[in-house]
Amino acid sequence: VQLQAYGGGLVQAGGSLRLSCAASGLTFSAYTMGWFRQAPGKEREFVSAISRGGSSTYYTDSVKGRFTISRDNAKETAYLQMNILKPEDTAVYYCAATTYSSSTTSRDDYHYWGQGTLVTVSS
Repeated sequence: VQLQAYGGGLVQAGGSLRLSCAASGLTFSAYTMGWFRQAPGKEREFVSAISRGGSSTYYTDSVKGRFTISRDNAKETAYLQMNILKPEDTAVYYCAATTYSSSTTSRDDYHYWGQGTLVTVSS
C-alpha cells in the first residue's frame, strides 16, 4: 500500500493550496481517507476526513469554512483544498487511510499513511 501526498509549498497568508493524495495497492473506495498535520514541536493532529463514497465529511474546528476535502474513487485520489490559509496552518500534512468510519479522528485508528507534504504559510 502506498499513499503519496503532494501539492504542498510556500504561500502567503490568505492564499490557497490544493493537496492531493494518490493511493495504490488498496481498494481505495473501501477506505475512509483522512488528512492530518504536524506543526514543528507539536503532535500530529486531525484535520479532515471523508467517507468511502464521499457523502460525509468531517473537519477540525480550526479549518471549517476554509478547507474542503474531496475524493475521486475512479482516480484513487483524495484532495484537500485549503483556502484563506493562515500562518498557523503551517505544518507537514499527511494523508491516511482507515477502514473505520469517517468520524474517526484518532491517528491511532488509521492504518496507512503517506509521507507528508510541507505547507508553509508566510505572514
